[in-house]
Amino acid sequence: MDTDEHLIREASPEDLGAVVASVSGLFAEDGARHDPHADPSWPEREGSEYYARLISSPDGLVLLALTGQRPVGHLVGRLNGPDPLRPPVRGAELESMRVAPQARGSGAGSELMRRFLAWAAERGVNETRVRAFAANTGAQRFYQRWGFAHTHVDLARPPY
Repeated sequence: MDTDEHLIREASPEDLGAVVASVSGLFAEDGARHDPHADPSWPEREGSEYYARLISSPDGLVLLALTGQRPVGHLVGRLNGPDPLRPPVRGAELESMRVAPQARGSGAGSELMRRFLAWAAERGVNETRVRAFAANTGAQRFYQRWGFAHTHVDLARPPY
């Protein structure tokens, strides 16, 4: 476990390589393990363009966690558009988050979450959401410690 202090900062266009590498790690660890249809090559193929748009968008947040100069994690969040079915909701989604295995338990994830929730509050958000794979109980426990609660259950029928 890393015990160094973490720097959490908004990613810049120069950080795209580090962001894509961290997202690739998440896809390999989480998506590819828990979703047989996930494409683990997506971050390398399309991630730079996707995250560059989010970095430049006022409705997007891309954070990097660094120990010293070494990237050890990321968080991607975005504001949600108005929902005509739920007009009083101003929402934000935590789209993607990862802390590298060697930095887990060091507080980097909590620092990323603090920054995301502060960013959302500054924008008048009154509901934040995150999705986690049902099999990823560690992620679910982390999010529950931050006040997230189960609100929906997605059911999928695999092909036979």
